[in-house]
Amino acid sequence: MRMNQVLVRLILGAATAGVGFSQQAPPPYPQGQPPQGQQYPPEQQQQQRTQYPQGQYPPAQGYPPQQYPAAGTYSQPPLMAPQQLEQLVGSIALYPDGLLAHVLTAATFAEQIPEAAGWANQHAYVKGEALARAIRQDNLPWDVSVLSLLPFPQVLSQMAQYMQWTQQLGDAVLVQRGDVMDAVQRLRGRANQYGYFRDLQFAQYERVQVAGPGLIQIEPLAGDYYVPYYNPQIFYAPPRRGFYGVFSFGPAISIGGFFGPWGWGNVGFGWREHTILIDRNPWNREWRNRVEYAHPYVEPYRRPEGPRVEQHGYTPQRGWEGQRRDEHRDREREHR
Repeated sequence: MRMNQVLVRLILGAATAGVGFSQQAPPPYPQGQPPQGQQYPPEQQQQQRTQYPQGQYPPAQGYPPQQYPAAGTYSQPPLMAPQQLEQLVGSIALYPDGLLAHVLTAATFAEQIPEAAGWANQHAYVKGEALARAIRQDNLPWDVSVLSLLPFPQVLSQMAQYMQWTQQLGDAVLVQRGDVMDAVQRLRGRANQYGYFRDLQFAQYERVQVAGPGLIQIEPLAGDYYVPYYNPQIFYAPPRRGFYGVFSFGPAISIGGFFGPWGWGNVGFGWREHTILIDRNPWNREWRNRVEYAHPYVEPYRRPEGPRVEQHGYTPQRGWEGQRRDEHRDREREHR
């Protein structure tokens, strides 16, 4: 009888904690500082908000082409308050630093994301050096920051599925990059404070280095990248009695030297300086120079002349979810 009561509490806690953000834009935030002493997010909050990703990525699919305007074709958006920025980055704040840096920069080219996500899903079965060769052969027209995410079809799928979120994220990076980075660090600080980084599943894939307040770095533990997904309404608040959040991870993604032309050489952050480092150099694209900015890559990618052309065939695959199940099965075999 007692065991049944515990199970009921677990199920009810999971159902309550798993409620996602709703589909409307976030309400206007009052002037001044956000409320003090408030848990993030409020346990009973039912306001209508933008539908932000909750860590459950959509399956491979086609996406509508370029429904959002390119940066530079609309006026500068208003600044977002600290709590709004925390809501904005909640689903990606626990990504490894290298992957997070590329997500932030790619989001500033939001209009290119849907088509890139479609290409990545169609070629999800191509890995490593073969994928780098396919990117070159197909004369892909997107910015290098978008090309850098092609090895991560699940991430591009999330960004394409939640285009309003992607557009807002990119705008925030261009207009208030330092505030965005501070929001990431505040959320990481809460996750660390509440003990979520000690989760065995998380520690199996990620290395967390806490160098001080506002300076928490997350790196892949063994070289390969594993994309974490989780419910952001759980992992930045104190654990609720009878319910414990769970991390899960996508398939292993190996980023070797063959992805150097797309900014994967020494990528990360200068957290104190509010700097995004892409290919060893600070990424200085802002709202004022967003049209003409050209990042100084150490190994500049020279796109071949001519239109985009599919140079190689592909066969329909089960998508990244099937690959994730296969890798999970393989890891279980290794532990036997």
